[in-house]
Amino acid sequence: MLFRPSRIAGVMVAAAALAGLVTPTVSAQVIDSELNLAATPGWASPQSKVGQADDGQRRQVQVALQLRDKRGAQALAKAVSTSGSPQHGKFLSSAEFTERFAPTQASVDKVSNWLRGKGLTVTSVASNRHFISVEGTNGQLESAFSTALSTYKRKARDGREQILVAPEKPLALPRELAGVVTAVVGIDDSAKTVVPQNITGKRAPRPGAQAAAGAQAAGTDCAPYWGAVNNTDVPQMHGNGMQSNDICGYNTTQLRAIYGLTAANTGAGQHIGITAAYNSPTVVADTNRAGRTYAWPALTEGQYNAVLPSKFEFEEECLGDAPDVWASEQTMDVQAVHSLAPAAKITYYAASSCFALYEALNQAVAENKVSIVSNSWLFEGETAVSAAEREQVDAIALQAAIQGQALLFCSGDQGDNSLLNGRPEASWPAVHPWITGIGGTSVALDSANKVKFTAGWQTSGFTLSGGQWVAQQDRDGRFAGGAGGGVSLRYDMPDYQKGVVPDWIARGKRAVPDISAISDAFTGMGMGYTNKSGVFELFPGGGTSLGTPVIAALVANAQQTQQVSRFGFLNSAIYKLKGSSAIADVAPVKAAMWTPIMIQWRNVDVPTDPNNYLVNLDDKPQTLQSAAGWDTVTGVGTPAANGQFLTQLGK
Repeated sequence: MLFRPSRIAGVMVAAAALAGLVTPTVSAQVIDSELNLAATPGWASPQSKVGQADDGQRRQVQVALQLRDKRGAQALAKAVSTSGSPQHGKFLSSAEFTERFAPTQASVDKVSNWLRGKGLTVTSVASNRHFISVEGTNGQLESAFSTALSTYKRKARDGREQILVAPEKPLALPRELAGVVTAVVGIDDSAKTVVPQNITGKRAPRPGAQAAAGAQAAGTDCAPYWGAVNNTDVPQMHGNGMQSNDICGYNTTQLRAIYGLTAANTGAGQHIGITAAYNSPTVVADTNRAGRTYAWPALTEGQYNAVLPSKFEFEEECLGDAPDVWASEQTMDVQAVHSLAPAAKITYYAASSCFALYEALNQAVAENKVSIVSNSWLFEGETAVSAAEREQVDAIALQAAIQGQALLFCSGDQGDNSLLNGRPEASWPAVHPWITGIGGTSVALDSANKVKFTAGWQTSGFTLSGGQWVAQQDRDGRFAGGAGGGVSLRYDMPDYQKGVVPDWIARGKRAVPDISAISDAFTGMGMGYTNKSGVFELFPGGGTSLGTPVIAALVANAQQTQQVSRFGFLNSAIYKLKGSSAIADVAPVKAAMWTPIMIQWRNVDVPTDPNNYLVNLDDKPQTLQSAAGWDTVTGVGTPAANGQFLTQLGK
C-alpha cells in the first residue's frame, strides 16, 4: 500500500548524525535573538505559490523537543545494534530511555508556557516527551513563529490538483529555546499527499484450489498455482512453462511454503505492532472469515488489540477514499502477519488521520510493548519530505533502536518514483538509515508448493494487438507496477552496507531496500475484506505493504525459534546474511503472466478496459531491476525457502 506521513510535515532542525550512520546536517540557525528553523518542503516552490493561507483555518502541529545527550543516544543505539559489541542486545526499557535521553519535564513546561503565551492551545504531550501537540489558527501560528503561511499548487498522484499550505520562510523562536525545540511539525500540508500502499487484484475472487478444473478448461481464469491455468489462445512470450495466468491469491499453506515455515513456526510469545490511519471495525471478523477460505486459524480472544485515538478526522482532506483505503491496508497487514505467525500478538496503532501517522508510530515506540513495528505507508521520494519529518523520524527511530525495536517500512509500489518526481528517488522513510526498507518479489509456486522461481517485482505491461504482444506506451512507458528502491539524496552510506552494496550504485550514499518479500499482487496473498458498501470480498492483495508485514512475521518466527524476545534494529544482522543459505539471491527470470484486467496501481498508467494483457516480470521497465548480489529491488535478497532465515538471523 502507499502511505505517507501524517500531519507531521513541517519543519526541522537538528543534527541527524545517527552514530556514524548519517552525515550531520544542521537546519537551525541562531540569528540575533531568534532561533530560525528551516520550514519549507520541496513542493512549496515560489513558482507554485498561488496565494495566502486562510488565517482562520485551525491547524494541529507538533513541537518536537531535542533529546538530551543526542550523541550519547546515537552511540548507544549503534552499540546495542552491532554484533560483537559488548553492549549488543543490552536494550533499555522505555522508562530507562526517558530517564536518560528524553527531554526533561522542565523543558516541556518551558516550551508549553511559551506556546500558551502565544495564544496556542496545548492539547497533549507524548509520554516520552518527544513532542508537544498544539492547536491554533493559521494566523496564530504565523504570529507565534514569525512566518507567513501561503498556498501552493501541487498535482496529486491521482491526477487531481491540490492546493496545499506551507510556510514560505523559516520559523523563528526565541533564542532561549535554542537546544530545546528541534522542529515544528505539521505546519505544512505534506500529509495530504499520503495514501495507503496496499493494492488488490479484485478480478479473482476464487482463491486457491477453488479455482477448479473448469477454469483450466476455459483457460481464462486465475491460477491456483503457477501454470495450473494458462491461456494458450494467446502467444506464449517465453514458453517452457514460464507463462501462467495470474495467481488467484496464495493461501496460508502456500504462503508459508515460500519461506519454509513448519507447524512449529507460529510466532508464539512474540508481539508485532502495525501503524496506519483510521480503523476498520470489521478487521477481526474479516480475518476470521477469510481464514476459513485461506486456512489460517481464527484470532483468539485478546490476540488482536487496537489502540485508537479519541476521534478520527480529516477524512475528506486525506488523499483518496481515506478511511476505506486505509482500512483495507490495516486488514491486509493483520492477515499477512496472522497467516505466517498465527500465535503472535498484534497491536494496531491507529492514527486519527493521515496527519497523525508519526504520532501513531511514536506511540508504538514510546509504549515499547511490541518488538517489531510494521509500517505500510510512505512518501514517494525524499524531496517531498520536510526537514521536520526527517528530524522527527530521527528521534523516534533512535529510541526504537535503543529499546530493541525493529522499524520496518515498505519501499513503495511506484518503482523508482520517476513519474512522480521527474527523476528517480527512493521512498521515505524506508531510506532512513535506522529503518529497515522492504523491497518486493514476484513468486511462482508449483503444484507441490515448491518455489519454481522468484523474481524482483518490476513488471512491464503488454497488450495483445494483431496477434502479437505490444508493449504499452503511456506516460510511464511499459511500467506496470514495481517495488521502490534507489539511493538516498541525503544520507551517507551506513556501516552495515559497506562492502555489500556496490559502490557504483550507492556512490557513498544509503541505498534501499535492505531485504524483500512477496509483493506482486499478480502473485499475491489471498485476503478478505468488508468494503465501505458492507460487501465482503475475497481477492489477492499485494504491494510492498504486503512484503513488510511478511518480513515482520518472519522476524517474529525467528525470535521464537531462537527463544529471544527481540533482535532490535535488524539491518546489521540482515547484511551479515548476504550470500548465506538463509537468503535467496534474486535475479531476473524470463517469465510472464496473462490477465484480462490490469491491476490499477496508484499513479501507474495501465489500460483500464478488459482485454488480453501480459505482465512480463522484472525486465527493467524503469531504472530498477534485480541482479546477482545486492540490488535496488530486493536488497540482499529474500528469505530462503529452506527456513534458515529463522535460525541464522541475528547470529
